[in-house]
Amino acid sequence: MSQPEPQGAQQAQDAHVTQPDWNRIAQKFDLWLPHIAPVGDALIERLDLHPGDRVLDLACGTGEPGLTLARRYGDEVNILGVDAAEGMVNAARAKVEKEGIRGIAYKVMPAEDLFLPDAGFDRAICRFGAMLFKDPVKGFFEMRRVLAPGGRFAVAVWGERMSAIEMAAKALKPHLPEDSPAPFAQVTALGPPGALEAALEAAGFTGFEVTRHTLDYRFESFEAYWDLVEESAMLADLMGQLTPQQQDAVRDEVASLATAYQEPGGLVLPHVYLIASGPR
Repeated sequence: MSQPEPQGAQQAQDAHVTQPDWNRIAQKFDLWLPHIAPVGDALIERLDLHPGDRVLDLACGTGEPGLTLARRYGDEVNILGVDAAEGMVNAARAKVEKEGIRGIAYKVMPAEDLFLPDAGFDRAICRFGAMLFKDPVKGFFEMRRVLAPGGRFAVAVWGERMSAIEMAAKALKPHLPEDSPAPFAQVTALGPPGALEAALEAAGFTGFEVTRHTLDYRFESFEAYWDLVEESAMLADLMGQLTPQQQDAVRDEVASLATAYQEPGGLVLPHVYLIASGPR
């Protein structure tokens, strides 16, 4: 099967921006999982799983949502999770070994270059990974290639609004070199209207649907939110380029921006995400 020429979704393909060091933060990434767990549940619902299905979890991170699938369905389904970051895969494998989970395995593998056979899977799932592919069209092409006829997929990407990222990007930008790439722009690169659809269509998918959803991150206070940001090391690479005084200025600026999201019960950070699902 020939590889398509990348087209459409240029926001994602041209967003050459700095990403966190996923290997380095792998052990801390799980701190965010409770906030995005509902998205995994929504994706699983759209897979329409059947006993015996072979499931591919693309850009699986530290194991989700594949682990949730394995816990729910046991030996009824066979799951393979893949991620380009070895640290993430090792973290996922450690969970499988600790819990003695059967029917699931993990491999280090970029989505754009799956060394897997054609039509080897009945279902494919990807939660908040596709927008971080180096080439989303190629990643989706590979996903379609390994899906069997009659197979289905479900993919979630961040939409045009992700307040936690917007605040950090705005606060960081003035302190970085002028020629620095926009902080975190790739995280929402498939969020603009039509971008996700264009990437999927360029990869050969038809008959799918894209739906828009909202998701709130809730914290008792700004301090609780910022503690999570620091503990998870999501900003470590960028903050490490700054002086201590600049780091303090970034925190203060984010705290100021966060006041817009302060409610009586605490800090509520709104996000938008998209789900694309459909047949091979």
